[in-house]
Amino acid sequence: MDTTADLSRHSLPFVPDSRRAWLRLAVAVLIGSLGSVGMWSVVVALPVVQVEFAAARGTASLAFTLVMLGFGIGQVITGKISDRYGIVSAIGVGIGLLGLGYVGAGLSPAIWQYILVHFLIGLSSAATFGPLMAEASYWFERYRGLAVAIAASGNYIGGTIWPPVVNWGMQTHGWRATHIAIGIFTAIAMSLALIVLRMLMGAGTRRSHVNAPPPRVDLRLSTNALTAILSLASIACCTAMSMPQVHIVAYCGDLGYGVARGAEMLSLMLGFGIISRIGSGFLADRIGGIRTLLIGSIAQGSALLLYLFFDGLTSLYIISAMFGLFQGGIVPSYAIIVREAMPASEAATRIGIVIFASVFGMSFGGWISGVIFDATGSYAAAFLNGLGWNALNITIMVGLLLRSGRRLAMA
Repeated sequence: MDTTADLSRHSLPFVPDSRRAWLRLAVAVLIGSLGSVGMWSVVVALPVVQVEFAAARGTASLAFTLVMLGFGIGQVITGKISDRYGIVSAIGVGIGLLGLGYVGAGLSPAIWQYILVHFLIGLSSAATFGPLMAEASYWFERYRGLAVAIAASGNYIGGTIWPPVVNWGMQTHGWRATHIAIGIFTAIAMSLALIVLRMLMGAGTRRSHVNAPPPRVDLRLSTNALTAILSLASIACCTAMSMPQVHIVAYCGDLGYGVARGAEMLSLMLGFGIISRIGSGFLADRIGGIRTLLIGSIAQGSALLLYLFFDGLTSLYIISAMFGLFQGGIVPSYAIIVREAMPASEAATRIGIVIFASVFGMSFGGWISGVIFDATGSYAAAFLNGLGWNALNITIMVGLLLRSGRRLAMA
């Protein structure tokens, strides 16, 4: 009789918004913070690696390009793995790739090998972003938006912690030993955290989405059509978003303030971005993902507009803080919209596709802004270009909001 009772208890469905859900989320944020190291270490190591291999700056920068490419493609691959086999399998693959990538980077005898292994590092970082946002959405109903935003914050937390740690390691032990140490440490630490997450999920649970709450918004669009629309919106908003994030350091240098001031402004953006992500989660739980994203997009456009009219040092600090506060919650809002309108069984894959589109938008926006600057000799036209893409994002979100409004009126 006792055995039957135990089996009955273990077969009970997971309760959304429970204490165990919050514990899972805390572990997920830890994993996301550790796994995001690949997004930040490559930037810190760039000057040292360039000198050691006697490479051109453009050649050494290809390591960052490969990280972003791997991160984008990895969103789809690891999302598919998560939907089919569960988040534990997806992160397990990511851990293996992360350790292999960093040890390979530290042992690279030539610059091209160092560059190529960063594709593996990008793939590994993907497993701890999009799939984790989708997974967090399965554990919550009432606080789903907040949970997704908190899960996404692991990336920004890593951006706050890892750069000074990596810099200290390189200054103290050299960049090769630092990369190998990162690979070993993250593999061990993330494996332990994954074991804890697996325990919290229960021995009989492989895929959390099996018992996840159903969609609660019907936009009268197929999943493929909605995925395509959200991907276009993601490209548009991230093309606009990339203008300050990629070029603020160079912009400050051109204005005569020095690149160090620009670096401080970039850090300010990321810091306020954490606040923005948490705040957007609270807001999404009250008004929904579409309205939250629309508000963030309008606010982002307002900050971009301010860059056109104010270029004083104090003004740029204030506007950069505002920009971070406005844009940080936009990308997690896409994950919230996917979970509100699509089946849980394919959410991780769909979120991965939309996040891949956002990575493309960031890459394209950073590049096209530089091209516009080269052609005009000023960043004014680049800011205007960003405003145009931002307007496209707003238009798409307004269209989705009107569809949801009509659907609710008919219900």
